[in-house]
Amino acid sequence: MQHLTPLDALFLHRDKPETPRHIASLAILDPGDRPLDFDWLLQVINKRIDLVPRYRQIPRPIPGGLGLPVWADDDHFDMSLHVRRSALPKPGTREALHDLVGRLIARRLDHDRPLWELYLIEGLEGGQVAMLFKSHQALVDGSHTVDLAQVLLEETARARDIPHEEWTPRSKPSAVSVVAESLVNQVRHPESMLAAGEFRLERLRSKLSSISSETTSHGPLSAHLSRNRRFTTVQVPLEDLRRVRGEHEGTVNDVILAAIAGGLRGWMLTRAEPVTAKTSFRAMVPMSVTRDSVSEGGLPTSLGPKVRGMMLTLPVGEANAVVRLHQVSYALKGHRETGSAVAANKLAELPGFATSTFHAVGARVAEDQVSRGYNLIITNVPGPQEPVYMAGQRVAEVYSALPLTGRRTIAIGVTSYNGSVYFGIVADREAVPDVDVLAQCIVESIEELGETVGQTRGRAPRGRKRPE
Repeated sequence: MQHLTPLDALFLHRDKPETPRHIASLAILDPGDRPLDFDWLLQVINKRIDLVPRYRQIPRPIPGGLGLPVWADDDHFDMSLHVRRSALPKPGTREALHDLVGRLIARRLDHDRPLWELYLIEGLEGGQVAMLFKSHQALVDGSHTVDLAQVLLEETARARDIPHEEWTPRSKPSAVSVVAESLVNQVRHPESMLAAGEFRLERLRSKLSSISSETTSHGPLSAHLSRNRRFTTVQVPLEDLRRVRGEHEGTVNDVILAAIAGGLRGWMLTRAEPVTAKTSFRAMVPMSVTRDSVSEGGLPTSLGPKVRGMMLTLPVGEANAVVRLHQVSYALKGHRETGSAVAANKLAELPGFATSTFHAVGARVAEDQVSRGYNLIITNVPGPQEPVYMAGQRVAEVYSALPLTGRRTIAIGVTSYNGSVYFGIVADREAVPDVDVLAQCIVESIEELGETVGQTRGRAPRGRKRPE
């Protein structure tokens, strides 16, 4: 019997209709030699789910609250309740896909079932299909459980043959045995009692911090969250960002964060929001810090402790794009000089690496440091620069959709993969109805930085939003 950690239990406690606590990943797949058949997808997942047994488990509370909840097998597990099929109306535009994804990520996961869902979305233009993965923050910790998308990834179109055994749920323990085992565990391991107390204390702190944030947070990135979401995407060539990096030094990550700062600036100006030289936003930017805990197969054995939350002040008030970039680079210089920073190319080369798991761990780290009072979270994960496959189909694009928490109305997940950089932007539907404008402003901010390369003013760079 394994207990949830205090942080995982807190994720469940904070999972409300206005703040569903799941991480989502959107993978767009090119048509292969044969269409992706839904029944075939079910078979593939049924074989791979053996690698992540927690995807068949449910968190069960301890009667009387005498301990943290425990993970228990779902004795009524039904794959068809988790893997679902959807389709876009013709002609299957990106606008229609974004609208569907926005509606799907707004729905809470059912706590009476294992905390994940997968949607096969058909009918995209060009014969493409999409897969939307939703996994609860309490489920994916990067240590005991990785994201389901990770176990579906292949380096070739031919799937590996993984031994499969028919699964039988373990018998459900009685309430008396659960309580007894929890009490015995607390006697043998007093730290578990402290953990349960820590959880109850954190529940109280979360209520107080939410009340405090409602009275102290202001600006376009802060509002009471609704139950609805908007989602949009941006795609730019990685080479465009590398050219800027080469001109001004620093890293591609610096360029991405400076571009987001410039995009926020442009977006605020379109909304007639006050922007002065001192205008800034505090961003939580989770970063990988070591490589010393890597398994023999190459997959980090515990990503959680290897990701650290970095607080970055985005210089939104700075009008000069190059100065913005230098300010971001200088702010992150200290992290790079610690010697614990992981180079993007080294991280992406880890066998078994999946961007979705790293985004999930980054969001966990950000939530664990919510008391630091940041305005938005930005996760930036370097992915493989060679094509990968899912269920025999080539992955063309990949986007992350992070949860909105507290009063934060925008969250941005950035993924580099196979020569492009993909921005997934989640926004509250009521507070940010113009999220597409923000996406376009980020594109224009990248173009502005591109124009500084070689001082070739006026040359149209290739940075762009993907045509709808």
